[in-house]
Amino acid sequence: MISDYVSEWFSNHRAEVIAWRRHIHRHPETSNNEVETTRFLSRTLREYGLEPHLFPETGLMVDIGPDTELGRLAFRADIDALPVTEVTGLEYTSEVPGVMHACGHDMHTTIALATACALADLNREHPLDFGVRVIFQPAEEVWVGGATDVIEWGALEGVNSIFAVHVEPKLRVGRIGVRAGAITSATDVVEINVSGPGGHTSRPHLSADVVYALGKLLTDLPGLLSRRVDPRTGTVLVFGQVNSGYAPNAIPETGSVSGTMRTADIGIWRDMQTLFSELVEQVLAPLGVEHELVYHRGVPPVLNDDVSTALLASAAQAIDPQAVVQAPQSSGGEDFSWYLEKVPGSMARLGCWSGEGEQHDLHMGDLAPDERAIGVGVKLFGSVAEQFANVED
Repeated sequence: MISDYVSEWFSNHRAEVIAWRRHIHRHPETSNNEVETTRFLSRTLREYGLEPHLFPETGLMVDIGPDTELGRLAFRADIDALPVTEVTGLEYTSEVPGVMHACGHDMHTTIALATACALADLNREHPLDFGVRVIFQPAEEVWVGGATDVIEWGALEGVNSIFAVHVEPKLRVGRIGVRAGAITSATDVVEINVSGPGGHTSRPHLSADVVYALGKLLTDLPGLLSRRVDPRTGTVLVFGQVNSGYAPNAIPETGSVSGTMRTADIGIWRDMQTLFSELVEQVLAPLGVEHELVYHRGVPPVLNDDVSTALLASAAQAIDPQAVVQAPQSSGGEDFSWYLEKVPGSMARLGCWSGEGEQHDLHMGDLAPDERAIGVGVKLFGSVAEQFANVED
């Protein structure tokens, strides 16, 4: 009943929902600046008779249905945009210079908003016997993610399980990628600053060669790491920035190298800072340089709970027996992982490629998700709610 109602509701409100998405897309706001987005969401939810709870800064959540001892079903959407210039040429292109919903968060937000409004209408006509919470989270795109603040503000209090979707431009519309276990990677940032007495390149033996030390770090650390960590865990160290020197015939006194460390294994992630520090010491020990390691802990991997993922797959199959595909494990980071450190849940990949033309990537200015994916997402969340209700019965 829930799934059918939500599906019919979307069919009847499709034009309104698409207008919501285009409004959000036209007016993107970067992390922790989602003031107008929060106002728009709050206003729309109130129009549907709901009482949203605003977070202290930006973002909000809303409850539908009663509190029960079994706890609420939660859906999460991220509402921030990226500092990316849009080049899609769409009629509803971003009106904010240099800012764009280049990660599909406008799609996620619209799906969650439509789900909340549909369930609100359903609850008025046929009161739910369980509770739902829809979380509109700010600042997913910044370190270490707004999820930690949202959790601190009480968003998971009374929550039984939590679900989310993320658009996938490599997957055709109508397909829903599910995966038990790690679906994203932990993502940390490492920076190593090296220093020593500089000198003339004709007399390297009289100096500590900082540039040579940086080269050793660049080449030796990834290799050493691959011999200390199980390769099946998807642990990858990649450097993206190197800085040192000012002249071809002068050995500089300082230099730095920075990059990202990613792994799909939660145990390795928890121990990685200690291991990495040990490897840096070993590489630099013979070279006579001083160093400082700055290790920025990021987000853990999104670890989809087996039971929740099975429920998600069953919900997807209920709306389309051909919908479910196996999602690949991604090396990207996602702060939905922080919720799953507290309660069980699962994130799905939502196909948003039209099936024609080029497959654009996330975080790029030409990303243009097919809006038909919104309906798929709303119906999926409605089906999840029905599956959840059946399990609780």
